[in-house]
Amino acid sequence: MDALKKERIALEVIKTLKSRFDNFPEDALNNRNAPFHEAFLEAFKVKIEKHVTDIPIFISLASWMHGLNTTLGQTFFENISHVLCNGEKREFKGLLINQEQQKTITEIITSLKNKNKIPNLYEENKVLHQAKGELNQSIQNFTADIYFEEDDNIVAIELKTVKPNSGIFKSEKEKILYAKAALKNRYPEKEIYYYLGFPFDPLNETSCGFNKERFFSYGIDFKKFYDHNEVLLADELWDFLSQEKNTMQTILEIINSISTTDFMEKYNLINDKNSFLTDSKKHEAILREWNLFREIELSHKFNILLNKAISNSTIKRLLNNNLFDTKGIYKEDRINSLLKLIRDN
Repeated sequence: MDALKKERIALEVIKTLKSRFDNFPEDALNNRNAPFHEAFLEAFKVKIEKHVTDIPIFISLASWMHGLNTTLGQTFFENISHVLCNGEKREFKGLLINQEQQKTITEIITSLKNKNKIPNLYEENKVLHQAKGELNQSIQNFTADIYFEEDDNIVAIELKTVKPNSGIFKSEKEKILYAKAALKNRYPEKEIYYYLGFPFDPLNETSCGFNKERFFSYGIDFKKFYDHNEVLLADELWDFLSQEKNTMQTILEIINSISTTDFMEKYNLINDKNSFLTDSKKHEAILREWNLFREIELSHKFNILLNKAISNSTIKRLLNNNLFDTKGIYKEDRINSLLKLIRDN
């Protein structure tokens, strides 16, 4: 994986950690009112107190953990995916299919639901694309979490939590069939690939490993509607996106290098423009540890910019900026402007 992609992944990690630190419940003073939760948890008080001493704090931590799950599921995994494949989230409106495709999709879903057929990606694509006719049927608008195009291919991926709600598989399969038919109509010269993607396998003994057969038995009706080739799981997903090996391991290594107990101390240090002047070695060590390669390049030419700043107010203002805004988002304009000044010199 190249340095810039590692850096972009690292910046997503930093943003996520900063957000969760800002929302971490330090005490129960600002605890939201949760009378029903507290009432029910009284029955578990003896068990809970073996691990935590304060039920209101426990409730706050549960809410905080739910927030982390939401951030990972709705933002982090998606953003990392886009970094790896140079893709994007894409919304589609107004796509059309023909009546024969409509009939074919209904037949496929009914056959799978009634177990008259087993999922077969090759056969389903074949009958779907053979169905011809006037494009006069609108399909429901849809969004692909991950989307990218190549000369001959279009790839779309729907990212899912590791245990989706029961009943979701039928509706997702139907959506994918409609989307594949409509995309093929829009781009007849391209092959259309549409997958379900799962960031990790919760049933596996190792962090990056997966057992697809066992995972398919984990969700209700999963095996009924999906061919194994329609699903990308754990390291399989991340390697597919990056087109490299051991991608999930690399992502976890980047997270582990940043997600340490002294994260906020290090974050505050490198976010202080004066830290480089007071302890440049420690400053650069953190930058290297966190894969912030553009900041390392900047630090090596820092004195050049300081000299330029004497007569250039724009450079002076940029140098006085912090690396991150108040939400932990990296200031891309700042670093790109400063590096351009260096490289153009």
